[in-house]
Amino acid sequence: MGRIHYDRDRLEEAMDRIVERTKRMDMSWDWPCGVAYYGLAEAYEVTKKEGYLEFLKERVDELIDLGLPAWTVNTCAMGHCLITLYQATGDEKYMDIICSKTEYLRKDALRFGDHVLQHTVSANNDFPEQCWADTLFMAAFFLLRVGVMTKDEELTGDALNQYYWHIQYLQDENTGLWYHGYNNITKDHMSGFYWGRANCWAAYTMSKVGLILPECYLYPQYLEIVGSLNEQLSALKLLQTEKGLWRTILNDGESYEELSASAGIAAAMTLKGNPLHIKYIEKSIEGVLAHVAADGRVTEVSGGTAVMKDRDGYRNISKKWIQGWGQGMALAFFAAVLNYDNIAGDGAL
Repeated sequence: MGRIHYDRDRLEEAMDRIVERTKRMDMSWDWPCGVAYYGLAEAYEVTKKEGYLEFLKERVDELIDLGLPAWTVNTCAMGHCLITLYQATGDEKYMDIICSKTEYLRKDALRFGDHVLQHTVSANNDFPEQCWADTLFMAAFFLLRVGVMTKDEELTGDALNQYYWHIQYLQDENTGLWYHGYNNITKDHMSGFYWGRANCWAAYTMSKVGLILPECYLYPQYLEIVGSLNEQLSALKLLQTEKGLWRTILNDGESYEELSASAGIAAAMTLKGNPLHIKYIEKSIEGVLAHVAADGRVTEVSGGTAVMKDRDGYRNISKKWIQGWGQGMALAFFAAVLNYDNIAGDGAL
């Protein structure tokens, strides 16, 4: 396998800045914090910098003491950093919350069709029978990690079922790209745009399955996942901009370049381990580094985005402010690059 050429010291210094700026963010127990702290946890796993873990433990413990919210698909995103904290400390309080989240997803979360998780952001039925790519990161990937960690085949099977059906509902087989959402009542993709961050959620989480699922090749759903990812990445590489980034509407040359999607897509390419992607990854390293401000803020990250009604709805989302998902996905990308030489590709699959 080829090598990625990059300056390790420069990358680690940028990660330190991103972590320090993330520490100053007042994020509560929800998905922005979940993605940010996932990235921080990935940075810890690769660098083993104790300061990263100490902050994570201190802040998560504070949030636990303040009281946890009702579970939704989105609040389950905080489960990712709990896995890292449990594995690092052995403290059962983290596992108790992990189990509470998995039981919610297993028994109480709204579903439709073939047991597919409906995307939920509150206690209300906000999006009846809607499937969003976001759910893969917030819930399906979390279920898979817990299923593998606890050797719970039922949980692992549920996670793989989520991947399978999200692929069927959201990927356009003609282009390889993913739509943002699917409405099972109206049987359509609503406004029907290839939103950048939706493709990040899909690509990143699919690229992780083969790395964490033992004997992944024995699961028929995994072969669906790897086929989907291969198609998606071969399409995405052609849409990378000259700056090594991707746009908020991927195939719209008038849409702005968006950093959380760019980092997540580049991270997926890195984790996939295909040497043909190295030149795109190296371009993305420079593209993302150029958007890490001196104080560690990842810039040009779009705000929280529902399935918008039209093209202007996506193109006019503000990218002025710091966002947890921008911080987190940049850290996840850089962590993947640092770990590239240890990643075993999926061979001929």
